[in-house]
Amino acid sequence: MNSNRRDLARLGLGFGLALALPRRALAAPDPMSKEAVLFDPDAPVLGNPKGDVTLVEFFDFQCPYCKKAHPDVARLVKEDGRIRHLMKDWPIFGPPSLYASRLVLAAGKEAPRARDALMATPGRLTAEQIDATLRKAGLDPRAMNAAYGKEKARIDALIARNGAQAENFNLMGTPAYIVGTTLFPGVMDIADMKRAVAEARRM
Repeated sequence: MNSNRRDLARLGLGFGLALALPRRALAAPDPMSKEAVLFDPDAPVLGNPKGDVTLVEFFDFQCPYCKKAHPDVARLVKEDGRIRHLMKDWPIFGPPSLYASRLVLAAGKEAPRARDALMATPGRLTAEQIDATLRKAGLDPRAMNAAYGKEKARIDALIARNGAQAENFNLMGTPAYIVGTTLFPGVMDIADMKRAVAEARRM
């Protein structure tokens, strides 16, 4: 199991702490509350939306470790059937990452296809490569750009919240995962992830 794991319920960051604050202190939404981190209504939810364990994944479309893990994590979520998989775009690898995140978050029902296509790409990306990958997957980057333009405020706010949460958790990069209320910064193999899911169910 990842030795860097951290129990968020014991951290002075949102989880648990925000829920104990006086009502007047919560007048403005707390981006580090358990609700904000695990149940952001704008963040894409994969797997079972009503699952008994939430798996949060901070990722970047240019992160090689995120890409390598993506098929295995997707397989685990599908085979388990009771995992609520929350994807948090954290585009830290530069403008192409931000461009990819914006397009996918604007893609609506086509988002899973767009996400899978981009996660299957090797190495670093350019905007041109992103567009070409999406077209190859049968998607229209122009239409996705137009959709982003209409949803710009909501999508950019979501990406900003994700980044603020990652920074408050002192994450050093992608990937990073939260399983239940335990943070696992860095790469996680699937065996460890299965154990973390099982442990979250016992809590």
